[in-house]
Amino acid sequence: MTGGGRWRVTVDRRVCVGSGQCAGAAPKAFRLGPAHKSHPVASETDASEEVLAAAECCPVEAVAIRRADTGEAVFPPED
Repeated sequence: MTGGGRWRVTVDRRVCVGSGQCAGAAPKAFRLGPAHKSHPVASETDASEEVLAAAECCPVEAVAIRRADTGEAVFPPED
């Protein structure tokens, strides 16, 4: 469950392998660049199940999501 609000989305391009799974899961939120590395379309987005699913399906966990208002980790969750 997303809980609403705004999220700050980042992709660690040093880790990204360009699988495109995030762009396939959330095409309005992610794009693959010329180097076949993912990047978010916008640095902030509305919280959504689609964006969360995109982060969860990344095979190398290159996608991180934090609450825009508090900086609290949404994905990956902090232990």
